[in-house]
Amino acid sequence: MEFFIAPFEVSFVLRALIAGALAAVLCACVGTWVVLRGLAFFGDAMSHGMLPGVAIASLLGGNLMVGAAVSALVMSAGVVWTSREAKLSQDVSIGLQFIGMLALGVVIVSHSNTFAVDLTGFLFGDVLGVQRQDVLIIGVAALATVLACWGLHRPFMALAFDEQKATTLGLRPRWAHLAMLALTALATVASFQIVGTLLVFGLLIGPPATGLLLFRDPRSIMLGAAILGVLQVYAGLLVSWYAQTAAGATIALLSAATFFAALLVKRIAHRVRYVKANENHSH
Repeated sequence: MEFFIAPFEVSFVLRALIAGALAAVLCACVGTWVVLRGLAFFGDAMSHGMLPGVAIASLLGGNLMVGAAVSALVMSAGVVWTSREAKLSQDVSIGLQFIGMLALGVVIVSHSNTFAVDLTGFLFGDVLGVQRQDVLIIGVAALATVLACWGLHRPFMALAFDEQKATTLGLRPRWAHLAMLALTALATVASFQIVGTLLVFGLLIGPPATGLLLFRDPRSIMLGAAILGVLQVYAGLLVSWYAQTAAGATIALLSAATFFAALLVKRIAHRVRYVKANENHSH
């Protein structure tokens, strides 16, 4: 038993566990709708599009999360405006914003000779460096997201499965879509300090995608994703402690591995049922 709890007797590892668990719950709530709506590309673009704000905040000595939030808001607004004004598909609009924001971030970083360490932290996260104020911010973001997903469950559900019906029912799908983009941005901003922008997908996409393999009801997917995410954070920190690996990357790797393991098990179970059904039919 000591093996499983010893690392978390260290204060900074315990803070990492609490922050990671809160981020997992936050990403499970938002990620469920991201997966159901097919907005994974937006989440990916958002995680990279935060680079200019983070770079500027770092160079000016400001708060990285505030810089990330400003970039996320600019990018979200840009996606909506470009889609509407240029009559382009959302994927094209997201791609254009993605390219522009990432390129701007790289240009800003290229002018700084002292940004390498901070950039590494931005890309890959520093879950073991989380401070108490970070835990508080993530906790507030998680609570706000849970309440928002609960309050907007009906319009989100209608939007995910039948946008035309959502319009007929007066659920304002455009506003629901904007709210979903905003929550995705919030989840990305709040989580990037835990696993970094390149690995934030580990929590935002992995657990909800695995939950979708196991359940069909969005609430069940959300709950399953939250539980899986928390377990993956715990296991990732445990493995990284003993194996001396990067904590954020280990968490994200476990998230992806869990999905493919669940997919493989489901495929094998389906095959076994198919064989048994054929055997019973032949008899």
